[in-house]
Amino acid sequence: MTTTTGTTGTTSTTGATSAGTVTRPVPDEDTGSAAGPAAEGSATDRTGARTPAAAGEIGDARRVIDDLDERIIGLIRERMGISERIQRARIASGGRRVHLAREMEVLRHYGDALGRPGTDLAMIMLELGRGRI
Repeated sequence: MTTTTGTTGTTSTTGATSAGTVTRPVPDEDTGSAAGPAAEGSATDRTGARTPAAAGEIGDARRVIDDLDERIIGLIRERMGISERIQRARIASGGRRVHLAREMEVLRHYGDALGRPGTDLAMIMLELGRGRI
């Protein structure tokens, strides 16, 4: 961990990601505040944590979740494009726009893996890929 101090405050380098180095404010010893120039309140205010250490841990974990969300969104968009390609091929061959037996397979797969919320997620994914029926 690297800590630097400058005129705008103290910053701690906590790790690296594929996008670069992750930094987070370090609480000022005098005030206990981790708020930097761009902060909208203390780190504990932004995270709901009661200590600066917990706020740092929550902030780090949220950055990981944000990265995962971006990757998931990219995968969903990729899935939508493939679904559209399948739909066009099916329709061009004289078939229907929606293949209900396949949709039931997808619903079962997500439900088995994630329970009831997985089935709900699959319904949303299917709708994103084919549109509303």
